[in-house]
Amino acid sequence: MADKKLITSVEQIESRIFLIRGQKVMLDEDLAALYEVEVKVLNQAVKRNLDRFPDDFMFQLTAEEALPLRSQIVTLKSGRGQHRKYSPYAFTEQGVAMLSSVLHSDRAIQVNIEIMRAFVRLRQMLSTNAELSRKLATLEKKYDVQFKAVFEAIRELMTPLEPKKKRPIGFAPWEKK
Repeated sequence: MADKKLITSVEQIESRIFLIRGQKVMLDEDLAALYEVEVKVLNQAVKRNLDRFPDDFMFQLTAEEALPLRSQIVTLKSGRGQHRKYSPYAFTEQGVAMLSSVLHSDRAIQVNIEIMRAFVRLRQMLSTNAELSRKLATLEKKYDVQFKAVFEAIRELMTPLEPKKKRPIGFAPWEKK
């Protein structure tokens, strides 16, 4: 196993976990890349074992959910079989765990271990943030107005930053030279 490619790091896996329909999921395309199999092969294995994947383990994205996931820049390849015919499947943490029983390779086992670690780490980070919010609320009730500015500053630091809006590319007729 020393000469095989190293398994993807937890950080790289975390970047492939999305929040869709209020659930943390991984897409079939990303999972197939991690398992080093084609998406078609992964989905066929799942379809052969559909009774192992109830709706809370796996679901297919709607066209509206899948649209933002498509690349805006890359030019589409021409020819038959170059593009996905169906919307991607999203696998919850339980669905990803079930994949190890469907895909029978050493790589699948190792990748699943790393994916489970990534999900656990995300859950720990979320619970830590929630715990921090509770403690801050308790402190706010305990101390008087003089610390109000400090608590507001801490809350502001805890809230995630909104991405900056990018200026549209090209000439805008309302702009002066």
